[in-house]
Amino acid sequence: MTAVLAQAPQPGAWTEHDTRLLIAALSGIAVIVVLISWAKLHPFLSLALGATTLGVVAGMPFGDLVDTFTTGLGKTVGDVGLLVALGAMLGKLLTDTGGAERIVETVLRRTTDRTLPWAMVFIAALLGLPMFFEVGVVLLVPVVVMVASRSQQPMLRIGIPALAGLSILHGLVPPHPGPLAAVDALNVDLGITLALGVLVSIPTAIIAGPLFGSFIAKRVQLPPATHLLGKSPTETAPEKRPSFAAAVAMLLLPVVLMLGKSVAELALAEGSFGYKVLHTIGTPVVAMMLTVLIAIVVLGTGARFSRSRLSEVVGGSLPAIAGIILIVGAGGGFKQTLVDSGVNNMITDLASGAHLSPLVLGWLIAVGIRVATGSATVATISAAGMVAPMVMGLPPAQGALVALAIGSGSLFLSHVNDAGFWLVKEYFGMTVGQTLKTWSAMETLLSVVSFAVILGLSTVV
Repeated sequence: MTAVLAQAPQPGAWTEHDTRLLIAALSGIAVIVVLISWAKLHPFLSLALGATTLGVVAGMPFGDLVDTFTTGLGKTVGDVGLLVALGAMLGKLLTDTGGAERIVETVLRRTTDRTLPWAMVFIAALLGLPMFFEVGVVLLVPVVVMVASRSQQPMLRIGIPALAGLSILHGLVPPHPGPLAAVDALNVDLGITLALGVLVSIPTAIIAGPLFGSFIAKRVQLPPATHLLGKSPTETAPEKRPSFAAAVAMLLLPVVLMLGKSVAELALAEGSFGYKVLHTIGTPVVAMMLTVLIAIVVLGTGARFSRSRLSEVVGGSLPAIAGIILIVGAGGGFKQTLVDSGVNNMITDLASGAHLSPLVLGWLIAVGIRVATGSATVATISAAGMVAPMVMGLPPAQGALVALAIGSGSLFLSHVNDAGFWLVKEYFGMTVGQTLKTWSAMETLLSVVSFAVILGLSTVV
């Protein structure tokens, strides 16, 4: 590709070219923010036009700009899109066969009124592993309403823990699109990121879930949402459902396989039979593919689904995530434009001169884009593309923590420009003010607490 752009400047030597690149980066981000927030344009188109603006202002020839964007888009869809699709298939299988409902009922039978908020975090965490946030909300809200009604508990004391468990996994733990995109952009180890993401999520979900939920439930009173009690999380309840053990096993199988790959790299000799096996089946695409194939048999048999019904379930999971895959792909194109224009190197030099660590810089950039656009995925992709050069050469665990810091920043202050804000508002029957005091405050708490835990881990890992 034609090098547009002058060679990367020496650290500390600010040039006129650097100024142009900085203006290009800010212009590209501004276009994305305005188009998503004000013009209400789809994020895919907004990211494409933002990348175009960035490249033009930076001085890239238009032919090279198109090649750059399509190359980045294709690579990201190839790396991330397949995982997103497989995750959607697994989530749909769990939902439609009744496996997710089995998990909910089994956990709730073993809890008391006092431990209900903690049980809701656990349920949300289990269901949130393969499911997108919006799907998890639709599945869990009727359960939250039913549990709150039967136990005569405040809605928020039960609902906030469930939302916290879903949201923290959406921001930090693969195979959700944001964390996957960050792992791909930063080229860090997925298994290590997953393990550290779960580790960070536990104390964060506890603080922003049961503890904050109990606090805010006393201060924001909501009427019981009895109109949701009759709504079923599945369109047609199956006559028979998989066992609790089978459903949980399918949730945890991809996690175990991917962690096995990281264990093999640490503990086994490269080239040994055990290393080859664990390394192959722990590759994210292989792990997810194996899990989906096994889930078709295990969950389908448990629900007594016919082959044609299973085919409908798996195929029905894909239309809903087409938009997500396009957004993630466009984010990859935007990231590649940052790289080929030279903006990445400029940001690295600027951060080095300001003595900002990639952890802090990644979190701050993600926070800014999240607050401006309302999209956690766009914030994650954009921030990861900017700090990627600073991660090169870092130890694997430190690189994974940068990915998590970006995911943490992407959760900050969900407000009126975020679709999740309105989804939660309508399901819980809250006013805008109540939603800001509860949901928005919880999201900000998740971001701040998780970032504090990440900073603490960075000193010991």
